[in-house]
Amino acid sequence: MPLRQAAAPGLPRTMRALVKATAASGLELRQVPAPEIGPRDVLIKVRKAAICGTDVHIYEWDPWAAGRVQPGTVIGHEFMGEVAAVGDAVTSIAVGDRVSGEGHIGCGQCYACRTGQGHICDRVDIIGIDVNGCFADFVRLPDSNVWQLHDSISDTIGAIHDPLGNAMHTVMVDDVSGQSVLVVGAGPVGLMITTIARAAGAIDIVTLDVNPKRLALATGMGADAAFDPREPNIEQTLLARTRGGRGFDVMLEASGNPSGIAFGIKLLRSGGWAALLGIPSSDVSFNLANDVIFKGVTLHGVNGRRMYETWYQVESFLLHGRIDPSPVITHTLPMEEYARAFDLLRAGDAIKIVLDVNPAKPKCTEPPQSTQDLNGAR
Repeated sequence: MPLRQAAAPGLPRTMRALVKATAASGLELRQVPAPEIGPRDVLIKVRKAAICGTDVHIYEWDPWAAGRVQPGTVIGHEFMGEVAAVGDAVTSIAVGDRVSGEGHIGCGQCYACRTGQGHICDRVDIIGIDVNGCFADFVRLPDSNVWQLHDSISDTIGAIHDPLGNAMHTVMVDDVSGQSVLVVGAGPVGLMITTIARAAGAIDIVTLDVNPKRLALATGMGADAAFDPREPNIEQTLLARTRGGRGFDVMLEASGNPSGIAFGIKLLRSGGWAALLGIPSSDVSFNLANDVIFKGVTLHGVNGRRMYETWYQVESFLLHGRIDPSPVITHTLPMEEYARAFDLLRAGDAIKIVLDVNPAKPKCTEPPQSTQDLNGAR
């Protein structure tokens, strides 16, 4: 079916967007055509968008980015906004709705998609990586990927539903209730993992990272202890926290550091399990026989979010006040200051940065319409 031009009455034909313009470090803020929408698409006016570690890889144009992202792509995949237009066949979403979105667009036809595992689709398109993303005035999504935000969830928290979902999926891949948990990595997702694991009933949580500020934040978000893995005798220190020195019940990995992954697996007890979310930049080497096979350890690979079980879990934890991920957001900046935002992240001076793309206008109180209204208001 032909696409319908998004520039219906009141909508512009062009928009601002952060584009990976060339095969080199950096981004450019450009004026580009606004997305077109088909009958089952939704056009969203982006209010807030958050920067992910993946966006930093694309900014720096490392080997992974160079092998995956096409120059000219609008980047960004964490966002919230307001529905600006819907396709003719969309019935469950209306113009004006506050929404976030699942950025993994499954093909709907592969084995994974047709067996309820769309989060590991064989031919997935990820916004901001494979197709145009959300660091722009508008983003297009299929209606099935649009998530309506509850009124009590703020715009800022709505903008980080994507990484919060990653953290939720990592914790919920198995049962952490009553378990000792080792969290490797205290970046934004690692910190979210820590607070979710606490809410999910973990009995003792230890977080590892090399950044003192992040370690301090981890203890404020639910960790019972936090350590730099470079400390002397750290293995003995950590094992001494576990019953009989047997090792941790659970390891939740969010660093992507090859050494951290191997160290975390080594510290698991016999019969323990690990959820591996962090993406290593190189191959990981560990003793498969001693650390996994002979111990009967279970390793879970975690990719994205379960669609859409994880989204309901995130909403439920937020609405019931079980988690507060807001401490991970250290900066909110206008989209025009994107270069400063990336500099802060690359220098380690920020944890999570939210970009104000099109901030919501403050609501004003309408004046009374008559003398009777005035009298009634006294």
